[in-house]
Amino acid sequence: MHILKRVWLLAVCLITIQAAAQDHTNETFFNWREEASLPDADGLAGGYAGVSNGALILAGGTNFPGDKRPWADGVKTWHDTIYVLDQAGGSWKAAGRLPRPMGYGVSLSWDNGLLCIGGGDAERNYSDVFLLRYAGGKIETIKYPSLPIPLVNACGAIAGNTLYIAGGVKTLNGPATQQCWSLDLNGGSAWKALPTLPGEARMLAMAGAHDGNFFVFGGVALHNGQRQYLRDAWEYKPASGWKRIADLPYALAAAPTPAYNAGQSHMLLFGGDDGAYASKVSDLKDAHPGFRQEILAYNTLTDAWSVMGKMPVQLQPDAADNPHASRYAPVTTPLVVWNGNIVLPGGEARPAVRSRKVLVAAPLQPQGKFGGLDWTVIGCYFLLVIGISVVVSRNMGDTTGDFFLGGQKIPWWAAGLSIFGSKLSALTFIAIPAKAYATDWVYILNNLMIIVVAPIVTMFYLPYFRKLKLTSVYEYLQIRFNAKVKVLGSLTFVLFQLSRLGVVIYLPALVLSTVTGTNIFVCILLTTFVTTAYSVMGGIEAVVWTEVMQVFVLLGGALVSYFYMAYHTDGGVSGMMQEAWQADKLRVANLGWSMSEPVLWVVVVGAFLTNIVTYTSDQVVVQRYLTTSSEKEARRSIYTNALMVIPATFIFFGVGTALWYFYRHHPADLNPHGRTDDVFPWFISQQLPAGLSGLVIAGLFAATMSTISSSMNSIATVVTTDFYKPFRKDATDKQSLRFAKYVTVLLGVIGCGIAMYLVYLQNASIWDQYLKIIGLFGGCLAGMFAAGIFFPRINGKGIFAGFILSSIGLYLIQAYTTVNFFLYPLFAVVGCVLTGYLFSFIFPDTAKADQINNA
Repeated sequence: MHILKRVWLLAVCLITIQAAAQDHTNETFFNWREEASLPDADGLAGGYAGVSNGALILAGGTNFPGDKRPWADGVKTWHDTIYVLDQAGGSWKAAGRLPRPMGYGVSLSWDNGLLCIGGGDAERNYSDVFLLRYAGGKIETIKYPSLPIPLVNACGAIAGNTLYIAGGVKTLNGPATQQCWSLDLNGGSAWKALPTLPGEARMLAMAGAHDGNFFVFGGVALHNGQRQYLRDAWEYKPASGWKRIADLPYALAAAPTPAYNAGQSHMLLFGGDDGAYASKVSDLKDAHPGFRQEILAYNTLTDAWSVMGKMPVQLQPDAADNPHASRYAPVTTPLVVWNGNIVLPGGEARPAVRSRKVLVAAPLQPQGKFGGLDWTVIGCYFLLVIGISVVVSRNMGDTTGDFFLGGQKIPWWAAGLSIFGSKLSALTFIAIPAKAYATDWVYILNNLMIIVVAPIVTMFYLPYFRKLKLTSVYEYLQIRFNAKVKVLGSLTFVLFQLSRLGVVIYLPALVLSTVTGTNIFVCILLTTFVTTAYSVMGGIEAVVWTEVMQVFVLLGGALVSYFYMAYHTDGGVSGMMQEAWQADKLRVANLGWSMSEPVLWVVVVGAFLTNIVTYTSDQVVVQRYLTTSSEKEARRSIYTNALMVIPATFIFFGVGTALWYFYRHHPADLNPHGRTDDVFPWFISQQLPAGLSGLVIAGLFAATMSTISSSMNSIATVVTTDFYKPFRKDATDKQSLRFAKYVTVLLGVIGCGIAMYLVYLQNASIWDQYLKIIGLFGGCLAGMFAAGIFFPRINGKGIFAGFILSSIGLYLIQAYTTVNFFLYPLFAVVGCVLTGYLFSFIFPDTAKADQINNA
């Protein structure tokens, strides 16, 4: 009791501190500063910039020396000096020279060097491609295949290992081009001509790369020497070619390029030229506010543009800069990512005015708008959850039967809701909406296949589990096969659950970190500590009753969020369904016969076997079958869970589609730095009314911690029943109970460590990661149970060998093939059964087979 009080006081202290520190000012996505100015006193534009061996490089470019602008008959000067900045806060130094004075080519960081593509000077344009690598204070130049034609003012980006180049101008004062090329940077010897860029031929366009695809934004078309600024945008997919995407909010050219990839779904453009300044050179000397100052963000998932802020206030204006300009937005300069920050070196500060400035932008993760009322609701909710566990723990006996099975007195409806609640974790609440938001409804069958699996479980598996009076489901493997097979099955389950435990700890910590700004590692530690404490105190009965309450809270929160998004967007539910249908966001099946894509047959087969894995060999689920008083009650609990899954699945996939619809129409409200899995928590913290957002987040955390405690209790049950008791045959029940509680504490420590590791993985979809874990660890385990129940001739030696060989085969399939992860359970189950059958013929056990057949 005193432990729970201390836990509660710790939680209250954290909540109070966070509530007091909550900042409700406008979100800022970048922290701007300036690095050491460029050495050239007149500034530089059109240079090549990138990173090599941790150093920032700027090479070549142009300026007007001595502040002689075009209106003063000044002549543009071309440079070849290579400047290097070894570290942040250091000083620029000259480290070498380019092959010739040149500028306005494409420059990209690649292979620990600066890749320079094309460019020109006052006399001609060039097709040269070379890499500048900086090491030991010297510059090394490495030649690459030359461009098919000379190019200046083109744009380019690297997608994967492929370099793309589009547009530009071939000859001095010549027309722009629509031509595009690609080069395989992993040893490609020649450029490949691509389909021409649709729309106008252009120069000074911006490029980007995302998820293996190449993007071109805006630019300038030339008509009889006159510039026409463009706003169309295009995406090139290697498998299907060019596709037009949403137009820029306004015509734009010459913004620092390539676009910055923020988060997992945004590309950002900083500033740029919209052509609004005077066209006559004589007018350029007059006071002018400069170029566009907005930061534009393109969301690749919703195909929508938004303004995510503005360039920084000018802190240290150059002498030649317009003193009336309050903000500084350079053009005709590359965008470089250096030490995780965005760098804009030099460029044009305003028309015909070069700059020495080196702007640096550090991405900032904004906090959620959580207020005092939200924190109060969270505090009250946690108090209620802990109160339930305290009440139940008072009535709980002091035996392992009470701790593991709740005395087999749980009602069927509560056991059914508990099965459902144990699966309705952060994995459901966060990852499924995120998957539907990012893609479509193809994965929906993964949940709905429980309708097919439930009758199989109740007809073939449940009678064995109940009549044998098991505590650990893996005791069945010893009865059916032998002790070695039981140990193998139990150990596999423990490894599988430890992997899952890390996922379900990581996700809620990600939520709290996203919505409050609290460090994610602090969130992981707090979540694990609180959960471990009440898991040790309450046992399975506290877990069950806590889950019953959370089922209704979470489903209610999801429904409220769905209708809030639909009715706070023009068009409502009908508009959302129509727009989602047109964008193919409601697709439930991909037709085809590929084994590497989630086509219909792959999803159906994989979903069926994934559910078989979960509902026949997962101690977390099977343990709830055993908490009821009879087989009839257990059967009812299974069907209760199946019936709950159907509406819940549609609710959570619907939430994902609603998120896509909402942020397609409110793109500026989305966090550009966020991961895909952040999208629903971000919406909860930013859009739901005060108090309601706190309730939804609190319910999510409570359900998640209940899921964590379910895993902890089940692992402790298996470890105690299948490992501790057989090796400590003289141990009393009280000693076994004490051991189980110690194991629970250790599991909290291990789960915390795995969750911290997942932070560094930064997987695009945590649900994909979870399904891969199921396929790797759970499939072969389910194969052993299927072999035991449906194939009497398979013996212990055979199934042991079958499990090992099918596990090795599955690992090789994952590592060296492109087979979709949905099929991992198929290869695991079938492989385990077939190889088990084969080895049972090689190593027969006639006595065991006769015993099984007679039974």
